[in-house]
Amino acid sequence: MAEIAETHAFTVEHIYDGERLDKVVVALVPQLTRAAAQRLIKEGEITVNGRVTKAGYRVQAGETIAVRLPPQPPTQILPEAMPLDIVYEDAALLVLNKPAGLVVHPAPGHTGGTLVNGLLAYCPQIAGVGGPERAGIVHRLDKDTSGLLVVAKDEATHAALQRQFKRRGVLKTYLALVEGQVQPPEGIIEAPIGRDRVRRKRMMVTPSGRAARTIYRAREYFADHTLLEVQPVTGRTHQIRVHLAWLGYPVVGDEVYGHRRQRLLRGRYFLHAAKLRFTHPLTGEEVALEAPLPPELAEVLKRLRR
Repeated sequence: MAEIAETHAFTVEHIYDGERLDKVVVALVPQLTRAAAQRLIKEGEITVNGRVTKAGYRVQAGETIAVRLPPQPPTQILPEAMPLDIVYEDAALLVLNKPAGLVVHPAPGHTGGTLVNGLLAYCPQIAGVGGPERAGIVHRLDKDTSGLLVVAKDEATHAALQRQFKRRGVLKTYLALVEGQVQPPEGIIEAPIGRDRVRRKRMMVTPSGRAARTIYRAREYFADHTLLEVQPVTGRTHQIRVHLAWLGYPVVGDEVYGHRRQRLLRGRYFLHAAKLRFTHPLTGEEVALEAPLPPELAEVLKRLRR
């Protein structure tokens, strides 16, 4: 049976009046570190009076803080040999082309068969790089998103790449096939994204969310669909899918944010991390990589072009 997340609610006492939210959460939930509290606040798992806020928010006496603690991942992650499509590798890092359907990190319900398990078998020295469950992975792709993913082989490289992502120095380009003919053909979507308060596994555009920015450009039009080139400037959870659905053009195959009955594609959605560009932390040179569309997505375009 899958573990259930713990939810705790606290009323702010006068002794905490005016203190930072992350500091108060650590005092109220001792098992959390300051960094863990800040991460949960960022993910919308900690709210004040039902609203998502920032770690530096100054709480007031009488307010209610709700803390949702996610189930703990398995304590031991075992190496599992699996085929990895590695498109670039050197002594400091590797970049692989992740297939759709592959979960990146172990979690309740996915204790094995994840990308982390495969990376530990391929490159055992990365165990613990970036954290006990990360195995050097610098950023994430959702289970049903395919494409390029960066893995650092040591802590210094991991930290340097994370700084590039934080400073928006990494250019990620996705290909997305969406429902409808997108107008205007290019633009910037700026709409804050936060967690759906009712359906906790979903995200949504909400004024209380975190700032999110997505750049898009139409590459090809079909009768009822558009192939887009999309660049997320920020890195919010499900950002591209949420933004495009909010704009009125959900990603083909996306049963969470789009149409429940899918005609063109089933079993995954049409979202592929096709290009990645970053500065190599050791050499200072630009690394620019591409991953072709997987066969199932290429076949969809082939059918539409007929």
